[in-house]
Amino acid sequence: MSDIIASVSGIRGIFGDNLTPSNITKFVSAFAEYCRIVHKGKRNKIAVGRDGRIHGDIIAGIVINNLLLSGFEVTDIGIAPTPTVQLTTEELKCAGGISITASHNPQKWNGLKFLNSDGTFLDEHQVSEFLKIADKGKFSFAEIDKLRSLKNDDTWISKHIDKVLKLQIINTAKIRKRKFKVVVDAVNSSGSLIVPLLLEKLGCRVIKLFCDGSGIFPHTPEPIPENLKLLSNAVKKHKADLGISVDPDADRLVMITDKGEPFSEENTITTVVKYILRKTSRGKNVTVNLSTTRAVDDVAAEFGAKVYRSPVGEINVVKEMMRNKSVIGGEGSGGVIYPELHYGRDSIIGIALALNEFADFGGTVSEYKSSLPSYFITKAKIENVKDPEKVLSKIGKQFSKEKDVLKIWKTDGIKIDFKDYWVHLRKSNTEPVIRIITEAKNREEADRVQSYFIKLIRKLLQ
Repeated sequence: MSDIIASVSGIRGIFGDNLTPSNITKFVSAFAEYCRIVHKGKRNKIAVGRDGRIHGDIIAGIVINNLLLSGFEVTDIGIAPTPTVQLTTEELKCAGGISITASHNPQKWNGLKFLNSDGTFLDEHQVSEFLKIADKGKFSFAEIDKLRSLKNDDTWISKHIDKVLKLQIINTAKIRKRKFKVVVDAVNSSGSLIVPLLLEKLGCRVIKLFCDGSGIFPHTPEPIPENLKLLSNAVKKHKADLGISVDPDADRLVMITDKGEPFSEENTITTVVKYILRKTSRGKNVTVNLSTTRAVDDVAAEFGAKVYRSPVGEINVVKEMMRNKSVIGGEGSGGVIYPELHYGRDSIIGIALALNEFADFGGTVSEYKSSLPSYFITKAKIENVKDPEKVLSKIGKQFSKEKDVLKIWKTDGIKIDFKDYWVHLRKSNTEPVIRIITEAKNREEADRVQSYFIKLIRKLLQ
């Protein structure tokens, strides 16, 4: 049995291996205890939703019953995106929330994302405190006459859409006027209902590719180009304006152009940043993580805005956004965070903002892509590294002496900024690997930099 992965992204494991009934019970009981301690028993409700993948209903049963036995009232919103669970948790003034999901991980994986009362993820310190409670294994349970009720409420998907459409910055009339034709790949998971419904309300003609809600993934669920070939083909076949892909818990937005080519997940956040800054007074702040494209900096400079960078991980971006009062933020993996709605990555608000930007632009999505600053990102990983921190420390020391280095960031692994490119080396929050992300002006340069650092790491491992 492998170790379960625990981080600021929650816990993840393989169903039937390390994600067992006893493990689920331990972590859920610990979270209930954590919520009781934080709120001193004054909040007694927890919201629960799941991403729709098969067997998620079994895990949901364990989660809900454990929360009930722990003395909490539970609002079960059923199959819903993680951002919908976040909104529910905040709006209902819950003690916390749980989204049952393994995000972009393959079918055999599942997990739990734990939320604070404001709908944000637990931060590193809070996760540490929560895990201490889990390790001690001393949990409180309710007496029979103090058990609270379970409420099933499937209205939150509609409420989520309504909240997006009521935002002042969304010009629904302009989007409807464009009558976009959109192909949707929701990998048959939690985006299957909410994404097409949002698009229909925005006057789009929707072609559902994988939106049956069965939880059976038609392809590897991470929304990256090699997994979206069927979507690309469908966009060309139907002569659509664009394709939209979301991951299983629908917190990430990735698009395909009218030519059936990747729009680039990095361009999701760049597009939304451009729209928000164009509609907001000059000099506003933006926050993205260290692995996000420099295109965001270029766009922000057009509007006199300042870009802040945080470690990778939603809660890290959110906390930095709160500190500097950013009007928009997110991650280059397709995660859009718009605080006027809520502090969480949300593909639903991302879709509405991106469509508004495309509508204002007036041309095709491929033409819009060509108008953005052009960079190329490569991503690789090295697995089974016994002491990644030691390796990264050595690289940091080596490059601290290099004259052509503009800046070295050490807040999340090692990121080295050069004039024409950067490289970010970090231990993953969700997998036992070192990730290598490089960005340059073209593929050849990005590949060259990536190859150099892969060889360097392997040499240090010898």
